[in-house]
Amino acid sequence: MKLTVMTASGDSAGELEVRFQVIEDEKGEQAVHDTVVAYNAARRSGTACTKTVGEVAGTNKKPWRQKGTGRARAGSFRSPLWRGGGVTFGPKPRDFTKKVNKKVRQLALRKAVSERIKAGEVIILDDIHLSAPKTKEFVKLLGGLNLDGTVGVVVGELSETLVRASRNVTRAFVTTGETVNTYELLLPAHLIFTRGGFEKFEQRLLKKS
Repeated sequence: MKLTVMTASGDSAGELEVRFQVIEDEKGEQAVHDTVVAYNAARRSGTACTKTVGEVAGTNKKPWRQKGTGRARAGSFRSPLWRGGGVTFGPKPRDFTKKVNKKVRQLALRKAVSERIKAGEVIILDDIHLSAPKTKEFVKLLGGLNLDGTVGVVVGELSETLVRASRNVTRAFVTTGETVNTYELLLPAHLIFTRGGFEKFEQRLLKKS
């Protein structure tokens, strides 16, 4: 399979041969699901914490005698039934990360990018050159490509100019071919790869596990 390479102005700049095997069938759907679930789980801080009966401040003194008061029995000021008491079965700090094998992650990457390529949602740019680290320069680049909706830009190496120019554009994000993950491949409406970014991404898919 070959992909058309474009310039920032939208003109043709040749073709790029896709060296990895594009997945045509349903293979890899479960791998994508597992990888995205693991990614979102790993983003959770897991810091929710409540105090048990043994941890809340208070005395062990019995609030009132067992019988004869007309009130219900009570044995502690720290009871979960009382305001300020402990929490029964409340959350404690925990690690939400899930293990995904390397081969599964690689299959998920290949499946995700294959689906975006088949849908015509991948654009290959020869390179990205901005005259200044200005937001309007980056917006002008997207406007020249007639892209609506969210955009993911994958480059070979991050430059300070590109990072500063894109950081205030809420509908776009910039990453590299070496670090882009399955979730980021699926998130935006359009994917822009520079030639260098796509080649580095390909190297990850061609690398033997």
